[in-house]
Amino acid sequence: MDVRDAVASRFSCRAFLPTPVPLATVRDILERAARAPSGGNLQPWRVDVLAGRALEELKAMMRGRDAELPRGEGAEYRIYPDALKQPYHGRRRDVGALLYAALGIAREDRPARVAQYGRNFQFFDAPVGLFVSIDRSMGPPQWSDLGGFIQTVLLLARAHGLHGCAQEAWTHWHKTVPPFLGLPSDHILFCGIALGLADADAAINRWRAPRAPVDEFATFRGFPESDMPQS
Repeated sequence: MDVRDAVASRFSCRAFLPTPVPLATVRDILERAARAPSGGNLQPWRVDVLAGRALEELKAMMRGRDAELPRGEGAEYRIYPDALKQPYHGRRRDVGALLYAALGIAREDRPARVAQYGRNFQFFDAPVGLFVSIDRSMGPPQWSDLGGFIQTVLLLARAHGLHGCAQEAWTHWHKTVPPFLGLPSDHILFCGIALGLADADAAINRWRAPRAPVDEFATFRGFPESDMPQS
């Protein structure tokens, strides 16, 4: 698959088919993703992969704690700033509205919204769940590298006909998941990634988050006048 097609077809998949993903496929994705940019070649990522019985054991643990949603154990890091200014607040509000509208869930139906949020912790029924963590001693540059690694994983999944969903929501179980994985105490759990074949018939997979036009976030200088768009 051309990388442009992988980027264009990638979305945060929230409903998967139960079709198993071979270990060889997951290994291939991770081995290739390790070529992602890494300042100083630190390669600060760690990945724990679950499938089969191990994944089902974790999912069963999570189903038993639905009453603690949506906060779970609290977040070990802030997913969003405390006060989002515009345009970021509006973008987050609008994408949430699109998600719940696709499912026919009204804004005032909080139980249904929380139940859908809880689907994160079943990996949206994906057959493979990955947990991505980073050494606590790392700083913003290495967290940036981690994001590049995750994006590379998601794009390589498309090359195998798979889809993924990066899930920062897993930080709300930062006391339960690390011991389950045997994660060293000097590592912080950043996110999960659901991986598998998308359920194309699921309503939640049939909408797309809008993106700002390039002129809203980029400026261009020094190019020939003839290359510049005409107003």
